[in-house]
Amino acid sequence: MINKLDGKVALVTGGGRGLGKAIALRLGALGADVVIHDLRADAPKDFGEGDSIEEVAAAIRRLGRRAISVTADLTDAADATRMAAEASRAFPEIDILVCNAGGDIASDGKSKANPNDMFIPEADLHAVFNRNLMTTMNTCRAVVPNMLKHGRGGRIVNLASIAGMTGIAKEITYGVAKAGVVQYTRCLAAQLRPHGISVNAVAPGMIKSGRFLATLKHREGAAELLGEKRPLLRLGEPDDVARVVEFFVTDLGEYVTGQVLRVDGGMQLFAG
Repeated sequence: MINKLDGKVALVTGGGRGLGKAIALRLGALGADVVIHDLRADAPKDFGEGDSIEEVAAAIRRLGRRAISVTADLTDAADATRMAAEASRAFPEIDILVCNAGGDIASDGKSKANPNDMFIPEADLHAVFNRNLMTTMNTCRAVVPNMLKHGRGGRIVNLASIAGMTGIAKEITYGVAKAGVVQYTRCLAAQLRPHGISVNAVAPGMIKSGRFLATLKHREGAAELLGEKRPLLRLGEPDDVARVVEFFVTDLGEYVTGQVLRVDGGMQLFAG
């Protein structure tokens, strides 16, 4: 793989598992030094995706890049600021931020919020909003000052969802939270455009992360697609999302900001 990101530093939230892990490994393979964040050091154990986030950092170091792992609760603005400071001590200039941390997860931190409609328990409602929208906002607010200080621009990619792109009868809270991520992406792109910092979002569909597979029974129509091999009808792989992130953070996406790109095999063509 060509070192398109040689000399760049990337911070990936939720980078110890699932989509975040695939994104972090791809950025490392492209030549970036990477800060791997997750809520806990052993977060990959939750859905059988490894023992520790340090395993991801070690894999990137084996590629010949530098990498560290950090933990923080990004729903807490002060903890997000601490994480950004810890990352900056290791790598003074952060060039790429991928806000991947999130998920349709209940207040217990592990199970899927269910039901996730207008009758969702209040504790879960706040948990879903905080886990998706506030983690993104807190992280950007903590990291962008570093980008502005070093003055060489930057790339931010937020993880939205197709659930935030259309009206849905299920996963309402998650959809509204991700719609907030979409609008925040557009507003932040407008604010940071004069500083050479692009802000874009990826909106995945059904992607086979460990968490997705563990909650398959709650996902209508997903199980029937497990054996599907046709390119645009199959379930997505985490690297399908990582390749789109690559577009946004390399020279391929240099003139693109404020955009939301769906990665769903065309699923949204038949929504509604």
